[in-house]
Amino acid sequence: MTQLYSFKLNGAPVTLEVSSSATLLEVLREHLGRTGTKEGCGQGECGACTVLLNGKPVNSCLILMDQVEGQRVTTIEGLTGEGEPHLLQKVFVEMGAVQCGFCTPGMILSAYALLAENPNPTREEIREALSGNLCRCTGYTKIVDAVEVAARRLAHAGV
Repeated sequence: MTQLYSFKLNGAPVTLEVSSSATLLEVLREHLGRTGTKEGCGQGECGACTVLLNGKPVNSCLILMDQVEGQRVTTIEGLTGEGEPHLLQKVFVEMGAVQCGFCTPGMILSAYALLAENPNPTREEIREALSGNLCRCTGYTKIVDAVEVAARRLAHAGV
């Protein structure tokens, strides 16, 4: 059975008809072409599919479309401003916190949500915020370093 769903994706209104059993991950990748959101485990354990739902990180593989109706969804593609990567994205690349890159979108979105709530986190708070995101390449030290540097730069820029 299909149903009509309306929500905001990266600030733009979206309305589409999809199966009522579809997950947000399926809709983003297969219907809306937002392939920055990765499918990892499909069970909410790896964080590769992390997106922001009303500003909070969620595993899109576990979110059914009924939960998205009328909400705000932000994907990694939504962080770019006028084609420019977000500071977090730039710092991840600069600091070598990307390795294979599979976990990077989820890591960046989790870090973005953390910094929106806590602009000056400790290393432990960063680790906690990223604990739902697994890195297959074990690049955690560089990832935590990148979030620290991004936090300092955002604070310095007054963002």
